[in-house]
Amino acid sequence: MSTMSLARLAAAGTVVAVLAIGTAACGPSDDSASSAGKSGTTAGATGSTAGTAPSASASASTPAQKKEDKPAVKAAFKGDGTFQVGSDIKPGTYKTSGNDDGMCYWERDKDAKADTDSILANDTVAGSSYVTIKPTDKIFTSTDCKDWFAAGADKPGAPKTSMGDGMYKVGTDIAAGTYKAKGGETCYWERTKDALHDVDSILANDNVTGQGVVTITAKDAYFKTAGCGTWTKTG
Repeated sequence: MSTMSLARLAAAGTVVAVLAIGTAACGPSDDSASSAGKSGTTAGATGSTAGTAPSASASASTPAQKKEDKPAVKAAFKGDGTFQVGSDIKPGTYKTSGNDDGMCYWERDKDAKADTDSILANDTVAGSSYVTIKPTDKIFTSTDCKDWFAAGADKPGAPKTSMGDGMYKVGTDIAAGTYKAKGGETCYWERTKDALHDVDSILANDNVTGQGVVTITAKDAYFKTAGCGTWTKTG
């Protein structure tokens, strides 16, 4: 073989070696790369699924706290009926509220004869009313009234400075002070020292035509009003 032929073969061998190295440098075949890519995608999907799985603490449910209901105040006795004092009802001071139709009537009696002379005290109620039943009373009658509750059972908030028809405990239901109302043809009010509704219970009263003004003192026990409209504290 001539010197020229050996040189060509040597050169050719050099080229082949370079091609082989280049092929190795280009990495694996397309099939291998595709397979690796699929494996990578599967792993990524699996990782994504694991990332969205709820934790044990998140899936645990926390029971809601139940608000305790306050027990309803029980009525002392019904708004309709005739009751024997001492056996059916106890002596004490009672209150009825919400008698907006003005049809509520009650009476304290010294016996069960139902005569006019049997009546110790009575009243027709518009709105709210208090009454004190004495141990010496024999009968208490209530007609078309809302149920009666022991006085103070409702635990009202701060004393109000305005009021409509009804009977109010001073210092509890209403604040002491001077009040003004538009009045009317049948406006009546009274300041009382107790809830017996005797003639001696009244400290002062008036039948007002037109505007009315009255000062309720802190020593007054109750204030009763009917047909005067709304009283508003002015001083």
